[in-house]
Amino acid sequence: MIHITRTLSIPDSEIQEQFIRASGPGGQNVNKVSSAVQLRFDVARSPSLPEAVRARLTVLAGRRINQEGILTIEAQRFRTQGRNRDDARVRLVELIRRATEVPELRRATKPTRASQRRRLESKQKHGDTKKQRRSVGPSDG
Repeated sequence: MIHITRTLSIPDSEIQEQFIRASGPGGQNVNKVSSAVQLRFDVARSPSLPEAVRARLTVLAGRRINQEGILTIEAQRFRTQGRNRDDARVRLVELIRRATEVPELRRATKPTRASQRRRLESKQKHGDTKKQRRSVGPSDG
């Protein structure tokens, strides 16, 4: 059982892990041992996820989620299978935890009349400063 929050947890049966050969450094070990982990979690059909979390997770996952709604996380940072497995699970938990956070609604506001006036005065002052920097042309005097 993977605990995401106090109220949300995912049973191990909903997660599939496949061990594959990692690319990158590692010498002969890379050619012999399948130390990289490919973790799959079916977001679309998971009974553990509330609908709102499922929708936010689909957006957050981006390219990591396919058309069928399966989230794939690959972990090959470490040389051992166990550490890569833990890394993949931690990344899954973090992604789902971010999806559980409800974003604050943005309320449209208007700037105050005083702030509009200050902004226009600032623009006028800046324009006047730039006018002072101009060179005097032959027709100006």
